[in-house]
Amino acid sequence: MEDMKRVSKLATTLFAAALLVCMTAASAFAMSNGTGVIDYENSKVTATGIGVAPPTAVSETQRRALARRAAQVDAYRQLVETIKGVDVTSDSTVELMMTTQDVVKTHVAATVKGARVVSVNYTSDGGCELTMEVPMFGVTNSVASAVMEKPAVKETFPEPVASVAPSAPTSVSVNVTVGQGTTTPSATTPSTQPSVTQPTKPTGSSAAAAPVGSAVGGYTGLIVDCRGLGLKPVMSPVIKNANGQAIYGYKNLDYDKVVSNGMAGYTTDMGRATRAGSNPLVVKAVSLDNHNGNPVISVADANRVLIENGATGFLDATNVVFVR
Repeated sequence: MEDMKRVSKLATTLFAAALLVCMTAASAFAMSNGTGVIDYENSKVTATGIGVAPPTAVSETQRRALARRAAQVDAYRQLVETIKGVDVTSDSTVELMMTTQDVVKTHVAATVKGARVVSVNYTSDGGCELTMEVPMFGVTNSVASAVMEKPAVKETFPEPVASVAPSAPTSVSVNVTVGQGTTTPSATTPSTQPSVTQPTKPTGSSAAAAPVGSAVGGYTGLIVDCRGLGLKPVMSPVIKNANGQAIYGYKNLDYDKVVSNGMAGYTTDMGRATRAGSNPLVVKAVSLDNHNGNPVISVADANRVLIENGATGFLDATNVVFVR
């Protein structure tokens, strides 16, 4: 029992030391994510640690317990390394924020310590593989809650560019489960869209009211088609129009909602863009900005997005998906 206590204390010390070493390493050193994975589509960071028991273990029970503890310490280390590689914005990573803000470093350490164990596997040679997970978003113990700062002022969405006519809206049906079947993704025009009850714009919306008669209405979200452009997923993306004006950013949104849900979903399949609802507005990105992290859409499409958001508030609800 005393041996177990000593080993437990040693493991705790090793964990703290691993965090300290990983978080204070000079940025000039090349870093590897090892067995860590940043999954932007499912909004989580996972890492697998591997551990073995020391030869002094006296029983099978003790060997398994010590191997698990060693694997967990290794998983903590892998999580720190992996989370440091998360892109918060198109030009800022968690690692960069940790090197410039001590409070972020502290919050990341607390987030990693609260990671959830998702699987444990004991190998035939006496080792242990343990996988841990940290959510990208969530009110507590998430990457977002550790690194995203609350803006001093919530900014309103910009007005549409008056000199450019808004584009004709296009929507798509996504794979929304209905009973035992699913709908098939298909593009539609306003004349063939099903009748949809227009949702109420969220309370506290920062969207400008839609000009009378100019909105089609009924849109449940936004899909930005970025396929073929090499979009880089980030936690806090910005959508810009072709004039370089930002039309969607986290400063336009409720901070708690952004931390809890994120600003946008990422997928490679238009049919899985369920975050945008069953009747999303679809626009095509014409280019990317800021290290390929921010989609750029035409001014006409941006005007359509802003007008429709003024009617139904889907941007305020963060019902946005990027297809890449």
